[in-house]
Amino acid sequence: MRVVSLLFHDVFTDDPAESGFVSDAAHRYKLALPDFDTQLAGVCGVRTDPPVDARSIECGSQTHGDSMPFLITVDDGGESYYTTIAERLDRRGWRGHCFVSTDFIGRRGFLDREQIRSLAGRGHVIGSHSASHPLRFSALSFAEMVSEWARSRQVLEDIVGSRVDVASVPGGYFSAAVASAAHEAGIRVLFTSEPVTRVVSNGECLLIGRFTIRRGDRHDAARRYVSTALARSLAWASWNAKGLVKPLLGSSYIRLSDWLLAPRASSRTQA
Repeated sequence: MRVVSLLFHDVFTDDPAESGFVSDAAHRYKLALPDFDTQLAGVCGVRTDPPVDARSIECGSQTHGDSMPFLITVDDGGESYYTTIAERLDRRGWRGHCFVSTDFIGRRGFLDREQIRSLAGRGHVIGSHSASHPLRFSALSFAEMVSEWARSRQVLEDIVGSRVDVASVPGGYFSAAVASAAHEAGIRVLFTSEPVTRVVSNGECLLIGRFTIRRGDRHDAARRYVSTALARSLAWASWNAKGLVKPLLGSSYIRLSDWLLAPRASSRTQA
């Protein structure tokens, strides 16, 4: 199975600090409202089908041609998902995946419980983005990772009143242990930040990569990702070229594209 999953963060009107985490690093991923509108319009210009729900994806099913299914995901749980993003998806008949860092629920700039409940009632997929959004998730102990996923799931399930088994990895720090911990905590579908289309699984989580839309990216980046293999290939090449951080991560880091080569039995020792 192959899908194109788009990764957004917060959207702002005047100031990036309006919604979500406040830092120079976080602000690099936030889009001004006109830029977000342009990205969505670009996708609408080439796709008549709506985004799919990750919970409906089955590993091993086939896609044909270049028009593979696509998804919309938004990380962090910033308030802009409710105030801005959801409205723009709803008017197109689209629904997205809202990944929430649950320790921040109700804080300034973040979603509150009623907003999360409302989004779920409107058909948006509510998922975990961990509890505390650790700086480097894959460097946690296995027990700590399980706790992050499990605590977050419990909070979200209490809010929406239904099972929450979809999640995304904070900061993109994926490892085999991260996936194993997510599985142990009840996560069924786990999103990373590696720009790949292949959906993989070794019997634990279904793993889905994503194509990140950042502040300053081309105005047609989202359109290109959902419509052309060349743009996706270039994104993957660029992502790998930024491997300067990999030596710093040591054994706690593994590419999603290498997941099938990672022995399940050794997963817990990799973080």
